[in-house]
Amino acid sequence: MSVSKTPPDIIQEGEKNPRGIPKALFIDDVEEYLGGPDAAVERVLSAFQDALAKYRYMDSNLTQRRRGLEEKIPDIKKTLSMVEFLHRRREGKNRTSDNAGDADDIVDDDDGSENPVPVRTTFELADTLYAEAELEETDTVYLWLGANVMLSYKIPAAIELLKSKLEAANTSLNNAIEDLEFIREQMTVMEVNTARVYNWDVKRRREKREKERLSGEGGVDA
Repeated sequence: MSVSKTPPDIIQEGEKNPRGIPKALFIDDVEEYLGGPDAAVERVLSAFQDALAKYRYMDSNLTQRRRGLEEKIPDIKKTLSMVEFLHRRREGKNRTSDNAGDADDIVDDDDGSENPVPVRTTFELADTLYAEAELEETDTVYLWLGANVMLSYKIPAAIELLKSKLEAANTSLNNAIEDLEFIREQMTVMEVNTARVYNWDVKRRREKREKERLSGEGGVDA
């Protein structure tokens, strides 16, 4: 159904959430909303189903986006933690330190000497498959940016980039969660509206048949 055939007051005019998702109108008085006791309900019910389908489509997309972000954020945090560890180790390479940094699955054998032992660590090759590696002293790291693209960055620039990506991902996740809650509220409103209009129509038809029956009985008695 095209938007032009949708009743104009199926949503609240000017009422949207911060990402522009429209707010559904709750129908308090069904008869007044429809325009009278003899109004047809088929077009309105069809418009309600169209609106529900749109909300469900947005819900599905946002649910996928939320899952993607919930998987992405821990990876960014791990990468940032590793790069910050390398940065602290490099900054402290010329002074003796008993606490050069802390990161999961990393053994730092730096004893403060002029020729520090390379960092031994493990990295993931595939699910449940890891390999050992030694990290030589470096001021450059390589980051995957997606779409099979990897670029080299100086460690300070990499930290800044990862922090900005982490902040953006957290903001997007919070927005997605907020939007999902808002959309599900609107879906509930539309489902209630649909039930109210349908029940009103059933009651109206029942009352009409009852009046016709009583009218018929009155004619027979006469």
